[in-house]
Amino acid sequence: MRTALVIGTGLIGTSVALALTARGVRVHLRDHDTERVRTAAALGAGTQDAPAERVDLALVAVPPAHIAGTVAESQRAGEARAYLDVGSVKGGPGRQLAALGGDPGSYLGTHPMAGREQSGPLAAGVDLFEGRPWVLTPTAETETEVLNLALELVALCAAVPVVMEAEAHDQAVALVSHTPQLVSSLVAARLEEADETAVRLCGQGIRDVTRIAASDPAMWVDILSANPGPVADVLASVTSDLAETVRALRSLESSDEDRRREGAGEVARMLRRGNVGRARVPGKHGQAPTVYETVAVLISDRPGELARIFADAGAAGVNVEDVRIEHATGQQAGHVQLMVEPGAVRPLQHALRERGWAIRQQ
Repeated sequence: MRTALVIGTGLIGTSVALALTARGVRVHLRDHDTERVRTAAALGAGTQDAPAERVDLALVAVPPAHIAGTVAESQRAGEARAYLDVGSVKGGPGRQLAALGGDPGSYLGTHPMAGREQSGPLAAGVDLFEGRPWVLTPTAETETEVLNLALELVALCAAVPVVMEAEAHDQAVALVSHTPQLVSSLVAARLEEADETAVRLCGQGIRDVTRIAASDPAMWVDILSANPGPVADVLASVTSDLAETVRALRSLESSDEDRRREGAGEVARMLRRGNVGRARVPGKHGQAPTVYETVAVLISDRPGELARIFADAGAAGVNVEDVRIEHATGQQAGHVQLMVEPGAVRPLQHALRERGWAIRQQ
């Protein structure tokens, strides 16, 4: 791949353009929003100049409702050898392109499983896709050259290719991406008119659950409108579980001991099901999940503190597998939670104490 045209300079389109440009591909940028395309170009994602000749790859990074029309228009103009999109829904755009008379052979639907709560080119990053799954949904009509260019794109972005059928993809993302967004927003919405005293008690749990609720509503309306059936199916199952849990919790209010015992059992079963499901989420490098231990360290809100604690952990020969920060309400301090292999807990605690860090007992 030597040349590419990126149509749509939001978070994903600009991030792809940055990755390709960094690896020597000449990237042309296009967007109906002239300010966004100027911003992406200023970030070093490519040039605003139109291609003088047909490019190797046209990457369509527009909302799902506009993918098919944009691909068909670019195909009619003969702008590229291959046409890919990066939308989060795959079945609909493929069917719509066929209805518009587009060429299915030169088109391949893809979906990089990466993103951020922020949108737009300023949120983009050259490393956004590193180590992340990138779904490819080729059909029997997909030309070999197109599939090869798609695999090259994934490699240039340092992502991991995953081949799936379009419908299977849409059902999967309904479960692991689209429904979590709605559930996160539903929980966050409980805070909208909550008493200020309650809001001040927010800890890491509510922060984790509501993190993605900060996402752009307009973008998510586009996504959900393109995949409503599978998302509704998952939400229906969640609704059933919620109804059972509500009944169980009401039983815990009963004066009847048997009802309370039954309710407690129902709640426990639901929590255990959550344990089992959570354990299936892939761990580091996509491997089977590993159970890490947490070392919580008091840290002040001063420049360089995080760098210092990581350096001290490294000097102790301990690899930090994951990290979280729990901020203390109303104070310039908090706890950094270092997730490490179980055998590394005691050596890390000893090393950090020797270097003056205060360890919180779990």
